[in-house]
Amino acid sequence: MIKNPKEILKKLKSVISQTELVRTVKWGIDVYTYQGQNVLGIAAFKSYVGIWFYDGVSLSDPLQVLVNAQEGKTKSQRQWRFHDIEELNPELIVAYINEAIENAKKGPKPEAEKSKEIEISNILSEALCSDEELNFCFEKLSPYKQKEYSAYIQEAKREATQLTRLEKIKPMIIQGIGLNDKYK
Repeated sequence: MIKNPKEILKKLKSVISQTELVRTVKWGIDVYTYQGQNVLGIAAFKSYVGIWFYDGVSLSDPLQVLVNAQEGKTKSQRQWRFHDIEELNPELIVAYINEAIENAKKGPKPEAEKSKEIEISNILSEALCSDEELNFCFEKLSPYKQKEYSAYIQEAKREATQLTRLEKIKPMIIQGIGLNDKYK
């Protein structure tokens, strides 16, 4: 369990305030920006307080303290986790932040090439082959929405869950709406 998360956050905010970053609140958490570009964020979780760098993959990380919080999902973000206030070393944290700021000053990185090919799960593919209306409506969806639906089914581990998800999304596909349109 984490000791004194509020104290750790307070100390981190104090350290970050020594830099040229501007504090904002996005997604309900403190996010620090440089000329409008997200550089880092901080928040307390159950077992640690994290400072994450939005372009952490570009940091040199000489101390090897940065971790990818979601292997396979997170591409460039990296976290530095603290479990106790004693772990905070302001000089080292500022060094990492300054490197992140310098990277931000260089401008945005070229975007990674996106895969144009959509990988359709077997269960969805079979459903599309056996239902002409479903296939027609699916083909009319944007590639992004097609990927969204396919990933939704593939992420389920059990075949029974995949089939349940397929039944849930069929009416949505026929209506031409995306899986997460209601949140946009």
